[in-house]
Amino acid sequence: MQAGRFKQWALGLATMALSASAFAQSADPQRWQLNMGRGVTASSQHAYDAHMFVLWVCVAIGILVFGAMAFAMVKFRKSKGAVAAQFSHNTTAEIIWTIVPIIILVVMAVPATSKLIAMYDTRDSEMTVKVTGYQWMWEYEYLGEDVAFTSRLDRDSDRLRQNRAVTRAELDAHPNYLLDVDNVLVLPTDTKIRFVITADDVIHSWWVPALGWKQDAIPGLVNEAWTEITEPGVYRGQCAELCGKDHGFMPIVVRAVPRAEFDAWLAAEKTKNAPPAEPEQPQPEEQAAPAAASAESTDPEIAAPAAG
Repeated sequence: MQAGRFKQWALGLATMALSASAFAQSADPQRWQLNMGRGVTASSQHAYDAHMFVLWVCVAIGILVFGAMAFAMVKFRKSKGAVAAQFSHNTTAEIIWTIVPIIILVVMAVPATSKLIAMYDTRDSEMTVKVTGYQWMWEYEYLGEDVAFTSRLDRDSDRLRQNRAVTRAELDAHPNYLLDVDNVLVLPTDTKIRFVITADDVIHSWWVPALGWKQDAIPGLVNEAWTEITEPGVYRGQCAELCGKDHGFMPIVVRAVPRAEFDAWLAAEKTKNAPPAEPEQPQPEEQAAPAAASAESTDPEIAAPAAG
């Protein structure tokens, strides 16, 4: 019996240790991930810090409560002749277990509120990206830059999902199945970027876990959010609002690159999207010269031969 109890305690401690060691997760969610990820933005870091603070408060409360219960059950068990106290109310205890939780909630609310306010502060943004949700794709527009494009599920994922005879080997050969797009959203790192998010038809929700926030895209309404990505990389997400039969096939891919690389990409997109140049018109001086020559050739004093 003691060996069985020891195994149970060991398993419980191992589980707690595994949960506590799972602090630093990669930016995108992973299989069997136990803890939320840190992300790659200030917003995601704020959410992670608030989560960990509340987690450790709950761990401390759990240790105190269950420790007190275990101590009471062992120390004052019936086999040792303990007799239960006969009372129904204790004013002091009731005051303590009312005041202490209030203090704990206030202590947790102050940092959480400050971080929540910071997550919605879009001031001092260096650029703005407009996101529009459609059934079932996204449109991205870099406001003020004349660059816009749509982003939808890539052809390989779309082909595989519609093939009823697809094999597991084919899916495994496509590691980002249903999470790839034809045109990725390219963003610069170390730049505060403001997002304005809306929809054209039904309610969607733009969500990339590594950025640390999600925002509803609602027809007729413009929502705001912001991000500042600190690490270059590719970060994936999906529509987080049930928006129709192809809701599960509306992925998001963000590629974060250094600012110099982003500027070069943006310049190339502007060139690609620029309208074709019109043929050059003759200059006024060039038009005047042939006209003057024609006038000289038709002047009667010049054209007529001298009388002999």
